[in-house]
Amino acid sequence: MIKITSVTSTTLLQQIESLADIIWREHYTPIIGKDQVDYMLEKFQSVTAMHAQIEQGYAYFLVHKNGTAVGYFSIQKRDDTMFLSKLYVLKNYRGQGLGKASMDYIHQQAKAMGCNSISLTVNRHNKDTIRAYGALGFENVGEQIADIGNGFVMDDYLLKKKL
Repeated sequence: MIKITSVTSTTLLQQIESLADIIWREHYTPIIGKDQVDYMLEKFQSVTAMHAQIEQGYAYFLVHKNGTAVGYFSIQKRDDTMFLSKLYVLKNYRGQGLGKASMDYIHQQAKAMGCNSISLTVNRHNKDTIRAYGALGFENVGEQIADIGNGFVMDDYLLKKKL
């Protein structure tokens, strides 16, 4: 059974931080390298960073499969668009409907908040993820290069899905 829960405590953010460490090292090291993964985990996926993001209007959610936390996502309402900041699932649980269940939940949240689209950024070399979002109805609407400090950039596509 898949369950999605809102993250409202430091203890739950620590679970996300642990999941991020596993997922990011496995998935992103071949794409962006160990040094950038280390930097991005601290800058964007640490408990301290997530607390700051929550203060900026981001909401975090844990994704559970049969009672075990196996993924997470984060969203933020931006005008009439729901921005999907993060959506990650442990490798051994991919392909089991967790991403789709998360997207269904995000879609419901977006509609409830009056949004008419969902947008996200994805690394341009993250081919499998780009294909997965395409299958869910997202379209590439542009490119974005963001300087994130320490000599690193995020080299992304901007994807959008109309609701």
